[in-house]
Amino acid sequence: MLISIQHLNKTYIMGAEKVEALKDVTLDINQNEYVALMGPSGSGKSTLMNLLGCLDSPTSGKYWLNGIEVSTMDDSHLAEVRNKQIGFVFQTFNLLPRLSALENVALPLVYSGYSREDRLEKARQTLESVGLGDRVLHKPNELSGGQRQRVAVARALVNDPAIILADEPTGNLDTKTSYEIMSLFEEIHKAGNTVILVTHEQDIAMHAHRIVRLRDGLVESDEQNDNVISFADQTTLQP
Repeated sequence: MLISIQHLNKTYIMGAEKVEALKDVTLDINQNEYVALMGPSGSGKSTLMNLLGCLDSPTSGKYWLNGIEVSTMDDSHLAEVRNKQIGFVFQTFNLLPRLSALENVALPLVYSGYSREDRLEKARQTLESVGLGDRVLHKPNELSGGQRQRVAVARALVNDPAIILADEPTGNLDTKTSYEIMSLFEEIHKAGNTVILVTHEQDIAMHAHRIVRLRDGLVESDEQNDNVISFADQTTLQP
């Protein structure tokens, strides 16, 4: 079992008010699953993403990642787990504007013991794997939105993480480019990665093999997707 969370709760104190963002959530995710976390604003999906990504700790409950209990770790240990085990892809790309695509992708390797030369070579290979081998020296403002998201995906992949965690990865992209990015996630999943996709868009969630729906901090449903949309099915729909 790659991920096992048991009776997870997260409560935020906002002034005199207590907000229960997650309530007694139990969830298992196996290696090489492709899971979409869905729900409206305020459902708890972003809180769950932050906990799964070791960006935050639960108020109560247990979280095991790759057999290691991370729910009780302090911030420094969580940062170490994040860097080794999880690759993040965000809606807003989160690229550093003054660095080239190559330098942006190499950043997660700084704390991994690689020499600068080896970091850049691994980053170059990863950019080639997402179709950007000819854009390695371009800065973010010299790339299209889709290309910037591919750089972000390459940065997420460069450390060979156990999990790719994508938060609304097509939220800032047009329809055609969204299909291309979802095609890339499909390839990443087929290559053996575990992909967890956070989205509020039904058509994006339908690319995943399993859909977990949250509402009011609770798991409303957890079902296998029998109608997976593959990028091959989408090509005829591209404008």
